[in-house]
Amino acid sequence: MLLETPLWRQTPPAAFPVCLGFMSLALGWRNAADVVPWISEDIGNLMLAASTGYFIWFTGFYLRKLLSRPSVLFEDMKSPPARAGIASMAMAMMLLAAALLPLGISVPLVWWTGVFMQVFASAIVLFAIWKDPPEKRHFTTFQYLTFVGPVVGPIAGVPLGFVWESQLLIWSALLAFVIVTIGILLTLKRDPLPKALRPSVMIFLAPICLFALGFGTLGNHEIFIWFYRAGDVALIGLLFLVPWMIRGGYTPVWASFTFPIGAWLNVQVMAVATGHGIMALGGLYIGLAIGTPIILYLAYRTVMEWVTGDLARNSHAATA
Repeated sequence: MLLETPLWRQTPPAAFPVCLGFMSLALGWRNAADVVPWISEDIGNLMLAASTGYFIWFTGFYLRKLLSRPSVLFEDMKSPPARAGIASMAMAMMLLAAALLPLGISVPLVWWTGVFMQVFASAIVLFAIWKDPPEKRHFTTFQYLTFVGPVVGPIAGVPLGFVWESQLLIWSALLAFVIVTIGILLTLKRDPLPKALRPSVMIFLAPICLFALGFGTLGNHEIFIWFYRAGDVALIGLLFLVPWMIRGGYTPVWASFTFPIGAWLNVQVMAVATGHGIMALGGLYIGLAIGTPIILYLAYRTVMEWVTGDLARNSHAATA
């Protein structure tokens, strides 16, 4: 069935969390080849190519949407999931720089583009929150992506030589993480999450794992260990909540399962590489076995729902 509105005009920000998850999974497979002899690096390289194309595809269409009518960005910013989607685009851009490094491609311009996109995303979301009625201003786990998103920076920033910039990004992200976490705990005491947004609780795992990756990349091994262990504890706790999270049925918010799993997988790879033994190796295998089908399925479903227009409708995306 042909849609009345061209697909590019209704490209939803909800696609970008899945882009971030897909790319993190691919990077996990590629890095796993460096620590597990039987895993071929070709698997990771093929997945990196696929996830990069996936991300560029949606980014290109969304940019065309913005160029057609720039004010559509402010219309997209009316919902917290869409705000998180814009931040995910910036995080994926920084991760793209990391994804290209194993291929011998140094791309500082891509990294800086992601950094500036993250700053812009934070500014535009702050403006959107300020424009909200006072009764709608509250903390959500989606804000981890917006305000803690710079934590992705060191993953590619350090190998590219931007060490002090990476230090600045990760410590500012840590401050934001503390503020947002306190705000979320206070908010949940007052306003329980509706069923449709429950999967977003899984996002809590992502910044913990990304801090582990960031500090590990910066060489702060003691801090890495703390976040590595915290990530394992958080994952175990969140697994018990999965039936509660999915009780409302599938929505685009299920994208919240993708990038936290991908981040946790990459932490296990780093833990194996730094000598954390059988537990880390077991976590790596679990991450690959569980994360791969979940993330690939959600990436496939996102494309199918985008093609039919369901993704735009269900995520309340604005139309250019």
